[in-house]
This record gives sequence, structure tokens and C-alpha cells, in this order.
Amino acid sequence: MHPRIPRQSAREQSGPPPVSPDGAVRLSAELTAVVSGARRRALRDGDRQIDTAHLLHSLLDADAEAYAVFDAEPQLSRLLGYLVQRSIGYGLRWQNTIEDSGAVPVVTTEGLSPLAAGAMEHACARAEHRADGPARGIDLLAAILVDPESRAVEVLTRAGIDAHAVSARIDDRLPGGLWGGPPRSSR
Repeated sequence: MHPRIPRQSAREQSGPPPVSPDGAVRLSAELTAVVSGARRRALRDGDRQIDTAHLLHSLLDADAEAYAVFDAEPQLSRLLGYLVQRSIGYGLRWQNTIEDSGAVPVVTTEGLSPLAAGAMEHACARAEHRADGPARGIDLLAAILVDPESRAVEVLTRAGIDAHAVSARIDDRLPGGLWGGPPRSSR
């Protein structure tokens, strides 16, 4: 009898961070661990691809900086409940479907939904623009909130959390703002 979830090699689980063509590391070690966690969640849930809700769940579990953005949120426990219940309730309607709002071109990144792949690229672009190192979890959190049709935004909305307010809190936390300009709070 074969296991339901295919085995992953150690390299697949936590391989090296993606490297851009110029040789620069694109993801921090912490963000690489977040992506690995999202991959395990997707496999466990029987999903073919990692979507933005998998990434959000993994960020909240593994990235203290991303979790801190939600720390004062009164609906945090509801959000975590929705994310945990994904495989038995809330996310069942997403099984065997691809997360794609049609707002972004389909990206063919193995293992990621088109929106998740776009969010990863967006997070890397943020980090490159700021020029303060590889993409971090907070970059990915900001990126998954960009598309209002993403599953991550849908889960936030169902939990009673405003994605725009979360984006503003992220902007206030990043030194130099999201794109390297002056922080919003100092304007």
C-alpha cells in the first residue's frame, strides 16, 4: 500500500533559497522555511499546489515578524481557526482547483499556484528594491495581500480582518517603508 502523501527528499523540503541569475540569494533562510512549511501543508491537505492561504498559514506559524503584524488583531484566533480547519471544512471547496484570479498572467512555477508564484516574485522585487538583503516573510505577507481575489485575502476577510489595514501595518513596520522610501509613520 502506498502512502497518500508522496515522500519528499531533504532537498525538496528545505532546499537552498532560490538564486537569481546574477547569483544573489532571493529568499532569506526564514522565508525558505516558510515555503517548505507551506509545501508540507499543501501535500498534507491533498492540494496539488501551494496557494496564498498555505503561505499565510505557514507565515503565521513560522515567522515572528509576520505574526507580530497580527498580534493585536482581535480576530487572530478566528483567522488561525479558519486556517487550521482548511483540510476538513473551509478549504474543501478549493481542493482540486487552481488559485488564479485572472488578474495576473499564469506563471508556470512548479508547485505554486499562479497567485502564490506572483506573490513570491513580488516579495523578491520588494527586497531587491530595498537592497537590504533577501526577501523576508514580511515581504511575502505584503505580497500575498496585493490581490483581493487571493485565497489569503478571502480567509482574512472571512475572519473579519481588513487586508488593507494589515498592509498599512506592514508598511509601518518596514524600515524605509515597503519600497525603500520614507516610512509612512514619519511622513
